[in-house]
Formats: sequence, structure tokens, C-alpha cells
Amino acid sequence: MEECISVFDMLKIGVGPSSSHTLGPWRAAERFLSELQTENILDKVTRVKVDLYGSLSLTGKGHATDLAIMLGLSGQDPEYIPVQDIDGIIKNIETKNEINLANKIVIPFYFLQDIVFNKNFLPFHANGLTFSAYLNDDKEYVSTFYSIGGGFVVKEERVNAKKKMEIKCAFPFPIQNAEELLQYTITQNKSISEIVYENEKSMRPEAEIHHELMRIWHTMLECMYIGCHSEGILPGGLNVRRRAFDMHQGLIGLANYNNPQEWLETIRKTEVKFRQILKWVSCFALAVNEVNAALGRVVTAPTNGSAGVIPSVLMYYLVIENHQAGEKEIKQFLMVAGEIGSIFKKGSTISAAMGGCQAEIGVSSAMAAAALCEVMGGTPDQVLMAAEIAMEHHLGMTCDPIGGLVQIPCIERNTMGAIKAINAAELAMETDAKNAKVPLDKVIETMWKTAKDMNSKYKETSEGGLAVAVNMADC
Repeated sequence: MEECISVFDMLKIGVGPSSSHTLGPWRAAERFLSELQTENILDKVTRVKVDLYGSLSLTGKGHATDLAIMLGLSGQDPEYIPVQDIDGIIKNIETKNEINLANKIVIPFYFLQDIVFNKNFLPFHANGLTFSAYLNDDKEYVSTFYSIGGGFVVKEERVNAKKKMEIKCAFPFPIQNAEELLQYTITQNKSISEIVYENEKSMRPEAEIHHELMRIWHTMLECMYIGCHSEGILPGGLNVRRRAFDMHQGLIGLANYNNPQEWLETIRKTEVKFRQILKWVSCFALAVNEVNAALGRVVTAPTNGSAGVIPSVLMYYLVIENHQAGEKEIKQFLMVAGEIGSIFKKGSTISAAMGGCQAEIGVSSAMAAAALCEVMGGTPDQVLMAAEIAMEHHLGMTCDPIGGLVQIPCIERNTMGAIKAINAAELAMETDAKNAKVPLDKVIETMWKTAKDMNSKYKETSEGGLAVAVNMADC
């Protein structure tokens, strides 16, 4: 059985600010609760302690890891929890020193004592966390998880970080690398999105695929809409002022609209000179990642820290490139993006704690470039070339968030990743792919080698780069 990574694994709906440090630990807490229920010991629990290791410990405060764990232990679902309820739930836990475990039993919980930040690293992955449940019969249940990027959580990760999925299935077109994908398009005479669609149909009904892809898009669109209409200062202590609001006001003026779709249609009527296009794409990307930084709902694509790239490039296509585009092109775009992301995950990593920011912004830019290339009419080999070009020019990018917050330089990096994706797609469209010198699989291999060579202080630890050059006090 081959690795089965669905589009919906690569594009998850969740809460910011980080897929590996927020969504992953949240999902780990849910899985821990599921284990307690499977063992029939949930009602015996008298206390729970959580130990964070490595990058989760070093930057966990800035990434709201502790908050995510409390929400997960409370039985909340990051995909559906009303984001306006988060502050109240957390405040209730902190004030009462108790937690409603799995939303079923209330036990004492002192978050300053029961969530422990250990700076040492566990052997399998930089993002490790261990849950300990103490039972009323003096026994203890312990379970360790690893958050390996993009919201993926495993029980044990191989040291080389080439993940083995816990769920296996039989795709009609199993894909481990870009060359296999390209060969399927040739032998089946299909586009990349058509190959991906056939694989998705082996897992779920067509109506569900349509519904879930459009739900992802509507979440992206709403996120951009919220970000463009929210002003103020982002939480966390860096005093970062939201910029999407001001940029959006300068671009759209006094236009009238009542919802995200009307907003999209209004943007289609605006001026589209080169500078305006740059500003719009940047505005969309800023909007998403400002919402992400404020613990808003985003689509992990493939991570939260890089969540702005794919929606901003798709929005660019819809409002600038093709005003006639609709659901067909949106689904096509998302399927291609998801498949390219899965190839990077299989061949390298999408975890900044393992590979630096090349694993997040770099991968998201490659995903967006490939998707844009296909919807603009690129051939399958041009699509893969677009992904290669985008990643080639992100190789070696470090992850050095100031104060451990997904704000500086993370938010701006999404705008740069989006612009590079558009440029990469255009370059690929104007190139005979037969003349390409660097195959996508080679750049993925190079990315992984670069990740292994990179000093750990540049891998989401806030121990190097801008994270030490700029102090919280300077902000």
C-alpha cells in the first residue's frame, strides 16, 4: 500500500497561528483523549500534565501552543470552534484552575504547572510533546506525539523525517514523486488535476469532493475578506499594526458590497496596472496571515505560517487573470496545489522546525505556482517546472520568528512567496519544459539536503537570525 495523502490532508481548515505549533498540538490533544476513551480510563483521570520539547518549547508561547493544548483537552474542534469563544474558554480554565476534559469530566488544571516547557529535544522530531494522565488507582497513562508540520501528527517519526503515514490506501495512481505524476499524465492523457481527481474519487464521493473543495475556498475567501476589513494591533507584544486594512482601503476606495463574493466581483472592476496588481496580491496575503496571527480561522496551505500564499495567488487568478473563472477552476487549482504539496512532504518536509522556512513559504510558493500554471493552460511538465522554479528560489530560507510569534518576518514572507509563485508560473509558461535543467524531484532532494545541513538555530527555535538580532523590547 502506498502513502495516501489527500488534497484535504494538505489543505486543512483550522485556527492560527501555526500548523505545527498550534493545530498539531491541538490535534495531538484530541488523539490523547481518544486514547483515554479507547482504554476506558477517561473517567479515572484526576490530573493531566503536558511536556513540550524542542521547538514546541522554545517558540510555543509565541505560537499559542499552550492555548491550543488546553482547547484540545477541552474537546474543542479547531475546524469548527467559533473563534470568538476561544478567549472565554481559556480565561475560564486559567481563572478556575480546572479543565473540562473532553467536555465530559472536570479536573483540576493549573496551566502554569501542568504545561511544562522543556528546551531539550526528543530524538525523532523537533516538535515533540508528551501527555501524562494520572488515574485514581495510582496508575499513569503516558503518550508521546510529534507534530511534523502542516497539522500532521504522528506517534513516532523516523529520524530522517520522511514520514510514514498512519493511514494507508490504494490510489489508482499512487504518487511518490514528480516523475511518477508526470508519467501518469502522459500514459493516461490527463492533466495533473484530473489524475488527482481520480485518486480523490477512490476515497470519497464526487459530491463530497466538490463540497469540501469549495468549503476550503470559501474559508480562504472569508479569511481574506476579514483580514482586509480588520484594523488595529496584532496580539503578542510586538505591537505589529495590521497593514491589509489600510492597503485595501487605498485600492478599493468607496466601493459598496455586502459579502465576500460581492467583494470579489468589485475587485474585478478595479484598476489593474502592474503596481496595483502587486498591491492586491500583497494585500490578500497580508490579510490571511494577519488573521492567522490573531488566532483566526485559516486554511493550512500547507502550513499556517504560509497560509496566505495559495489563497492570494488563486484570488489573483480570479480577479485579475480570468474574470470568467468559477468553481471548475477553483477546484482545479486546489487539487494541483494539494498534490504538489504532498510530493514535497513525501520527499522532504513541510515542517519549519525540520527544514526552516523553505519548508513553509518555499513549499507553498511551489504549490501556488504549479496550480496557477495549470489553470492558465500550462502543460503538466510546465506545471512541474513552475513548482521547481518557485522552490529553487526559496532554498535555504531560514525560520527565525521574532519572539516566537508568526508575525515578523512571517507575514511579509507570504507576500513574497505569492509574487514569486506568479513569476514562476509565467516563466514556466514561456519555456519549453524539455529544456529545463533542474527537475522538480532534484530540487526537492536538494531542499531536504539543505534542511539537514541547516543549523538548528535557524529552524523555528528563535535562537538565530532576526529572532536574536531584534529584541521584543525593540518593538
